[in-house]
Amino acid sequence: MNQAIDFSQLSLRDTLDLAISIEEEAKERYDDFAEQMDAHRTPDAANFFRFMADNEIKHAEKLAAKRKGLFGDEPNSADTSILYDIEAPEFDAARAFMSMRAALDVAMESEVKAYEFYHEALAKISDSGVKELFVELRDEEALHQDLIKKIIVKLPEEDGFDPDDFVDAPVSQ
Repeated sequence: MNQAIDFSQLSLRDTLDLAISIEEEAKERYDDFAEQMDAHRTPDAANFFRFMADNEIKHAEKLAAKRKGLFGDEPNSADTSILYDIEAPEFDAARAFMSMRAALDVAMESEVKAYEFYHEALAKISDSGVKELFVELRDEEALHQDLIKKIIVKLPEEDGFDPDDFVDAPVSQ
């Protein structure tokens, strides 16, 4: 968990700004992964990462609408530079020629990480509005996990996908 955030001092507006940034970062990372998968001709993983990016931006837009409804056009005063990889998949999580199952595993790790972030932060929050928002955000992450689990269940047990099949043989110099 990010220790640089003093959750007890967060206002509802700052919390919304932080949450929007978290969702936008995750969306950007999923977009990057989709592009990587396209480059490696693994369209199933690329499409799944686009699906996750769409979910993240919808969540960010929902939060932004809530923020605008509560605070209008007041400027963002939250220090979002302290946020890093709260929900976004790790930079090195994408691999060339990822299977759909591997892509789902990456997304699940991210959703679990985000859930834990919001859940652990709840104990440090004193403002009731902020606490309510963090409960909502935590519960959204649990829903995302359920969605991924439902997709995993539909996959065949063995996808027949071996990333080693795509490794080039060494060439002599």
